Amino acid sequence: MELADYLRLLRKRWLYIAVVGMIGVLAAVALSLATTPTYQATSQVYVSVRGADTSNDLAQGSAFTVRQVKSYSELVTSPRVLEPVIEELGLEETPASLAQMVSATSPLDTVLINIAVTDESADLAAQIANSAATNLAAVVAELEKPADAPESPVQISTVRPASVPESPASPNMRLNVALGLVLGLAVGFGVAVLRELLDTRIRSQDDVRSVTSSSIIGAITFDEDAPDHPLIVQESPQSPRAEAFRRLRTNLQFLELDGSARVLVMTSAIPGEGKTTTSINLAVILADAGMRVVLVDADLRRPSVSTYMGVEGSVGLTTVLIGRIGLEDAVQPWGNQNLHVLASGEIPPNPSELLGSAAMSELIHKLGTEYDVVILDTAPLLPVTDGAILAKLAGGAVVVVGAGTTHRPQLEEALGALETVGARVLGLVVNKLPQGGGSGGYHYGYEYSSRTEPEPLRRARPGVRMIGWPRREASRATVEPGRRAARTRPAPVDPTESRPAADAPAESRPTFPSTTGELPTETVPFDAVFGARKDG
Repeated sequence: MELADYLRLLRKRWLYIAVVGMIGVLAAVALSLATTPTYQATSQVYVSVRGADTSNDLAQGSAFTVRQVKSYSELVTSPRVLEPVIEELGLEETPASLAQMVSATSPLDTVLINIAVTDESADLAAQIANSAATNLAAVVAELEKPADAPESPVQISTVRPASVPESPASPNMRLNVALGLVLGLAVGFGVAVLRELLDTRIRSQDDVRSVTSSSIIGAITFDEDAPDHPLIVQESPQSPRAEAFRRLRTNLQFLELDGSARVLVMTSAIPGEGKTTTSINLAVILADAGMRVVLVDADLRRPSVSTYMGVEGSVGLTTVLIGRIGLEDAVQPWGNQNLHVLASGEIPPNPSELLGSAAMSELIHKLGTEYDVVILDTAPLLPVTDGAILAKLAGGAVVVVGAGTTHRPQLEEALGALETVGARVLGLVVNKLPQGGGSGGYHYGYEYSSRTEPEPLRRARPGVRMIGWPRREASRATVEPGRRAARTRPAPVDPTESRPAADAPAESRPTFPSTTGELPTETVPFDAVFGARKDG
């Protein structure tokens, strides 16, 4: 990881790191409160030499005491010094246990000795320090006394007696809290880095770019109500997610599709990434722009298009492929008549063989000649091979990637499955992005005005229908807001009857029940998105 990665991690995980840091602070406070306070008292003694009459004697005596000070410091914790202390104060300690409470240090190049005593009692600590200083002077005088001299030339004098400490030396609350905070932040950051290195889930567009060089043609933000409200472009046409689908529609013009057929195979790596809702909303938004679109539920394992869109699902793709019914009798109009739906039909025992048959190839070609755009919603790539087979027939696939759902190895394997069969990746749509990350991390919060019609759009050139305006209010006569449309079974169709041509007068065309009401219309120049429209 580089410095920029660490900074990004800090911005991303700052709350987690702060929480762990606070846990460290609380742990330090709890440990400090649970620790028995101890007090430290210190006495200081001075070591000198008697009988220094001349400057030369004084220099020699000073050098002698400097060399001896270290030995005297070690002598403080000896039983010969501590036993008289125990007897004098009536302690129940042994010389060894008392030695653990006493320490002696000497500043460099000095003849001073600091005797420090730590105990749970402040008074007792001061008494032990003063008694140890007195007994050290007596022991040194006894040890340094020559046999033929009346007294020892070395003299130890107490220059700073120990006073009773007012505050405990341990625990140091401020120091412990500071250490707990630093340690907590370090642990939190370390765990965050470890999680980042071990977490292979795709969470942003940058994660997708790290896996593949294929273009990201769409970024859809996360909406927890998407399963209950899949038709977001109809139910909330001004929402950020609806605008994201419009950007996806615009980006489709940059796809290099072979031949004249605009066939989009929509697939994903694993289930639950939102490929079906993406396919449905893309089909609706394309039909909303005035294009003739057919949405085919080619997921013959777990079909769901008919459930989401409220159309008959028992007659559809499989019944057409086995020749039980004609294509004209299987497709069902939806919404504003620009969108047609071909449901999955009955689930077959051999989906892969059926989708890879010559009949499926002919059906795709026929749909491509009759419609401006063909959208095939198929099964995920990793569990089954259906998506790869259809992508090979259609010349490529649009892969939907669920942020927070798909792992990088899974996406790599899915793209490898397409590469294995020689199918191109036309583009990737990153779905379920966090709010604000749908378009490169920017979210302007731009909303339509509450006015009936924006002033600039009233002055459009004659004959040009502007993107996003005018828009008719969607009629929800038969579907309550927030609920899926009820499934209705159309009347049986006689296969021998011929359906009127597409260019027949409107009153001569058959009508089909639509449970969704009228779609809000929004048209853009077709040539600006997919090139020249095909005849028929």
